[in-house]
Amino acid sequence: MKYMLLIQAGAIDGNGAAAECTVEDWMSYDKAVRDAGIYVSGESLADLVTATTVRVGPDGERSVTDGPFAETREVLGGFYVIDVPDLDAALDWAARCPGARGSGAVVVRPVADFGA
Repeated sequence: MKYMLLIQAGAIDGNGAAAECTVEDWMSYDKAVRDAGIYVSGESLADLVTATTVRVGPDGERSVTDGPFAETREVLGGFYVIDVPDLDAALDWAARCPGARGSGAVVVRPVADFGA
């Protein structure tokens, strides 16, 4: 079953990276996911200052603002989609993710399969 791991950074360093882990931590985790044969897709997102938010009102009018939601404290830093047997396996991989350390979190969600 496919699961998306949404990587939320709670603290960001001066370079816009998760403060509680290193590039080497991410490289090691990425290698482990790929070597295990469970990697489907994944991306790291660009710096938060490049974000743009779009909202459409009830009248259909589009509103565009720079940045993410102003009230958010966590920053979506990236994601992995993995293919594992069950939720327990997905949770194990989420716990190994460097983004789950310290003030970070990894949200695990099953990917909907509309063809099933």
